[in-house]
Amino acid sequence: MNTLTFTAATVLVVAAAVRSTWSPCGVSMLASITPLAERGRGHRFRSTALWFVGGAVVGGACLGLLSALLAAVVGAIAPPETALAAVACVAAAVAASSDARLGGFRVPVHHRQVNERWLDGLRPWAYGAGFGWQIGNGLSTYIKTATVYLAIVLAALSGAPWFALAVGVLFGLVRGCAVYLGRNVTSPEALAALHRRLELWDPRSRAAVVALTVGTAACFGWVLSPWAALVIAAGGLGVTVVRVRRDPAPTKTSATA
Repeated sequence: MNTLTFTAATVLVVAAAVRSTWSPCGVSMLASITPLAERGRGHRFRSTALWFVGGAVVGGACLGLLSALLAAVVGAIAPPETALAAVACVAAAVAASSDARLGGFRVPVHHRQVNERWLDGLRPWAYGAGFGWQIGNGLSTYIKTATVYLAIVLAALSGAPWFALAVGVLFGLVRGCAVYLGRNVTSPEALAALHRRLELWDPRSRAAVVALTVGTAACFGWVLSPWAALVIAAGGLGVTVVRVRRDPAPTKTSATA
């Protein structure tokens, strides 16, 4: 059970961080912190990007501390494995349903974005690290996927504070490194091309995350009953296929968030 929890939390926190790249904040960062934009402000992209990644890692560590506190509580209580598996299974099913918009369902999120006026009023290390921290902690800005919540739940269910902390740091690191997707944006044409690719991969990344969360629910369901795992897997596959077919193909390109 511990191995399953550790593996699922690690895989899903990476998936959550990658999928979060398509949030309004994530897309905005890919338009605002590029070699083209930094050159226009008289700054160096390499330096600002490093501050951004550093801030994101610190933000991820803050998220990890929250998860570590929850993991310490779980470890102290030491619930039976079946109870842990049931909670993990339900949490994964809820996350999958939310991201698939099953029946219009969606977990509560907020739509806050970073203050882009920082770009004009602060030094690059300040807005780089500040934006990075807000995006890296996962909960301060727009939450694109319910898998963020799921990763926190699984990290807590591990009962291992050190692991929960590492999961948060990993989330922040992956979120921060997304800024390097714009490392070759040195012209308006390159920026438009980057956003065309993001628009193309948006529904695919969503389908991949839904499939991963369904698979996670099925794996924890197996701990409870093979039949439960089979039902979850079959139902989840159907939902994923339907959502992929319903997602509209990109019709136009936006160069800004």
